[in-house]
Amino acid sequence: MIETKTLTCVACPKGCEVTVEYEGNEIIEIKGNACPQGQSYAEEEIVAPTRILPTTIKVKNGALALCPVKTTKQIPLENMFEAMEIIGNKVIEAPISMGDVLIENILDTGANIVATRDMPAEIK
Repeated sequence: MIETKTLTCVACPKGCEVTVEYEGNEIIEIKGNACPQGQSYAEEEIVAPTRILPTTIKVKNGALALCPVKTTKQIPLENMFEAMEIIGNKVIEAPISMGDVLIENILDTGANIVATRDMPAEIK
C-alpha cells in the first residue's frame, strides 16, 4: 500500500516541507525539497531513521546528581528506548571530564556515550 508522509527537513536552515510517497522501504516520489540534501534526508528518514541521543546519566559522589551525555554519532531510532534503559541503569563515579567515554559501543551501533560537561567530585 502506498503511503504519504510529510517531513520538515532539517538538513539545511531552510526547513523545507518535504512530501514522500513510499511503499514499505521503497521510495516512489519525493517532492518539496529545495536542495539535494532534502532528498537524502527524506530517504533516510523513511528507510532508516537515526538520531543523536542527548540525555543524562546518574553520578555517584558528584557535585550534581546527573551529568549530561550524548551519543558520538546517530543511532537507529528503533534503538532509542533500549539505549535509554541502559543509560538509565548506569551510575558513573565522579570526577568526570567532558568527552569521557562513559559507555562504549552502545547496542553495537558504533556510537559511544560521552559526557558533555565536566562533573567534579562532590566537595565535602
